[in-house]
This record gives sequence, structure tokens and C-alpha cells, in this order.
Amino acid sequence: MSTYVIGDVQGCLGALHELLETIAFDPACDRLWLTGDLVNRGEDSIGTLRWCMAHDASIVAVLGNHDLHLLAVAEGFVPAHKKDTLDEILDAPDRTEVLDWLRRRPMVHREGRDLMVHAGLLPQWTADQAVALGRELEAVLRGPGYREFLREMYGNEPRHWDDKLKGQDRLRLIANAMTRLRFLHSDGGMEFLHKCPPAAAPADLTPWYDAAERQSRAVRVFFGHWSTLGLFERADVIALDTGCLWGGQLSAMRLDDGQVFQVPCHARREPQLTPHG
Repeated sequence: MSTYVIGDVQGCLGALHELLETIAFDPACDRLWLTGDLVNRGEDSIGTLRWCMAHDASIVAVLGNHDLHLLAVAEGFVPAHKKDTLDEILDAPDRTEVLDWLRRRPMVHREGRDLMVHAGLLPQWTADQAVALGRELEAVLRGPGYREFLREMYGNEPRHWDDKLKGQDRLRLIANAMTRLRFLHSDGGMEFLHKCPPAAAPADLTPWYDAAERQSRAVRVFFGHWSTLGLFERADVIALDTGCLWGGQLSAMRLDDGQVFQVPCHARREPQLTPHG
């Protein structure tokens, strides 16, 4: 029995199938952790979701920004971006079942010293606090008030964590940190404009994982979202979005021994900004 963490699939079902063949994935005994952004821009988003649903007992998939974007588009709260490939989901006969399954995915997943989130964690959050905050948002997404959250989800404020935050501001900040974060300003506020590698970023920006006094260093954080960062490995963080969608590779790491497996993309596309990128 092995557990593999796989970076952002984004509807690239062909690459996913090839990667699963490469690792000889056996759903009867192996497990997959998926870093989020299951859908959008790849060739078969609906097929990816259906595959995940069919293998629900063997996978854990956290929500990414593209997944939340799909849920908001499906409710009519924002229009689809011109480069989105969501119509195949929105027009599917099993649309309701697929979207209900998606919005019940976790924001954070933790087992022992290993924690998975789509984008990042704020430096003030311990691993336990991050899990608890993720549960707050999960409860809303799975409850009767999920449409209210999705309606108010978009926006960059607030950018600073405060334990006293309440309501939609609190939920929006949690969602933004966990699904959109790459850099922090020198004042500790979240920055959402730059998607470049850390070496190319302005001097006043720091990758979230390098923030001083980051409280989650006791765990090993697996994340995706940052395709320009690529495969990044160190003792406390492992990034696995290697840009399959943009002509890179789809990557998996086996938790047992840290071995990395990669397959090439099946189609090259040029990166585009998303409304909630």
C-alpha cells in the first residue's frame, strides 16, 4: 500500500491516466492525495471529476481556486472567463451530482506530520489551527448557506489575519490563503498579483513558506497552485504543480520514500489569468 501526492490536474485526464499507469496505481490498496484545481483549462474536466467520484474511497482532493471558481460560475454569481473550459461540466446530465461532490471536498488534509493544501498557509497559523479554519469553511460549503459564501467569495480583502474576523470577511480570507496565496508583503499582508518564481519577485515580497516565525513548520506542507515554482522540495514544504497544463509535467510524490514520478502534458497551452487566479 502506497500513498501518492499528485499536483494540479486541471482537467488533464489523459496525463492523469498516464501517471497512474506509471505508478501502477491500485485503488484497492493505494491512496491518492490531489492538491486541488481538479478542473479547468485541460481537455476533460468532467471526465476528471467523474474519475475522482468513481474512486472516492481511494482519494483525498482539497479544493483549489479553479474548483471554487467553477462552483461560483455554476451558481451564476460570476461569468466564466473566456479561457475557461467549464461548459462540459455545466451542461453535463450529472451536473448536480458532480458539483455536490466537489463542494464537499476538504480545504486542508492532514495525516500525522503531512499536511496538504492547495496554495498556502498564513504564518500565524499552526497546523492545528489551519485544519480548524479549513473545517469552518468546509462546514459552510457543505451547508445550506454555501451560495451566500460563493456570492461574496471574490475580492482580495482582508489581506491580514485577525482572530477577531467574522462572517464573510473571515471566510474570504481563509479561502484566499488556502487557494490563492503565493507571496506575502513585507507587512505580512497577502499579495495576489505576482505569479512568478520567487527569484523574479519584487524585493518586498516573500514566499509564504519563508515567512519569519511561520507557525506551521512542524508539519510537511504539500501544495500546488504555483506552476512557475515547479517541483520544489525541502524538509518542511513540497510543491508539486509542475505546469502540466502549460506544457510541463504532471507530478506525483510517493510518501513512503519521497520518490517523484512525472509524465509530460498531452497538449501545450499558454497560461492565462483567471478571475480568481
